[in-house]
Amino acid sequence: MPGTPTSPTPALVPAPVSASAPVFVSAPVSVEERWAQFYRWGPYATLALSTAISAFVDRDRVPVPSAALLLSAVVLQLWWHRTRDRVPAQSRPAQFYYVSRTVLAFTLTWLHPFYSIYAILGYFDVDRLLPRRYARAGMFVTAVTMAGSQSGGLPPESLLQAFVLAALFLLHCSLVFIFGHLAEREAENVREKAATIAELERTNARLEQALAENAALQAQLLVQAREAGVADERRRLAAEIHDTIAQGLAGIIAQLQVVTVTPDRALARVHLERAADLARHSLGEARRSVQNLGPAELEHDTLPKALRKTVSGWAERSGLRAGFTVTGTEEPLHDEVAATLLRIAQEALANTDRHASARRVGVTLSYMGDEITLDIRDDGRGFDALTPPPRSGTGGFGLAGMRARAERLAGTVTVESAPGEGTAVSARVPLVRHD
Repeated sequence: MPGTPTSPTPALVPAPVSASAPVFVSAPVSVEERWAQFYRWGPYATLALSTAISAFVDRDRVPVPSAALLLSAVVLQLWWHRTRDRVPAQSRPAQFYYVSRTVLAFTLTWLHPFYSIYAILGYFDVDRLLPRRYARAGMFVTAVTMAGSQSGGLPPESLLQAFVLAALFLLHCSLVFIFGHLAEREAENVREKAATIAELERTNARLEQALAENAALQAQLLVQAREAGVADERRRLAAEIHDTIAQGLAGIIAQLQVVTVTPDRALARVHLERAADLARHSLGEARRSVQNLGPAELEHDTLPKALRKTVSGWAERSGLRAGFTVTGTEEPLHDEVAATLLRIAQEALANTDRHASARRVGVTLSYMGDEITLDIRDDGRGFDALTPPPRSGTGGFGLAGMRARAERLAGTVTVESAPGEGTAVSARVPLVRHD
């Protein structure tokens, strides 16, 4: 059975590097190229070698092989040499060539056993020239030819020679089956590898598509994250302006209105001083908001102290009774938690002053293990909490702003109110301790 070369042999190929002196470099020759050379020139070489050996062995007699058969073999080979590149494998011309060559090789081997050298080609190119269903038959004919040559020639001249012929034929048939099975296994492995490679290529294509989609999705997420960051910063600035500048301006207007209607110059001076203090405080808060700093009240005080000062200052400005209570064990809070609760308290008190018409307000700060709550209750006129007033250019932002602040810390703000029964605002956020 045929074997295949396992390593390519370098061939010399001219590679001129200058106009005067060509330099030869080695170019590797692939296994497929060497087999192509064997299929093209092997029949000529084996036919010439068989003829030379036969002529040498029988040099004292008239040439054993018939000149007509030898000429036919040469003509057949020349025809196939010119035709093989223009026809596909296993086509009718290819089948004709294989059958004709096998018949000529069998006949020449019958005349002289050394022509089995030429006949052995039937083992090598049967798969290339014959369809799969005829390949075994072609190899069996070649096996008969080879067994006849190795047993002493055809036809057998004795019973012993016939027995040897049969044994050699069975041996060749066994080799045909064995190597045929190995060839099929090899072909199956090749097909499986090709299928695996094709599947890997499809997988790589799907992976590349997924990577492209992920890249597009990542770009989209980056855009959305940027937009979300811009929107969050806008909401933060809006809440800061609403909780500081807007409330400060409202307080200034309220103090100035008192000045315009009171005939008491001393009382007017007090309200003017309050308006100036509010203006300075609002200006400082505006600067702090732009710089994204915490409230000024928390710069030197803890949250309970800042809330106590905020409640007392609000009570003094509004003229209402207000109390502040702390429950639980006081703990140092993260700056963002303290700032959020202080802003919620300021907004709730401002809403009470503007809308509730209350007489009394109570503020409670409760430390509750992993949570901290802030409750602001008044005895004002209340409202329907299920249908809060719509947001407009002059109001409606406070409750939404309080909820947005708490949600940024994974907290909640709930409002309980009813007409004539007052209002209770409760903010609950995780207790994140100061590092």
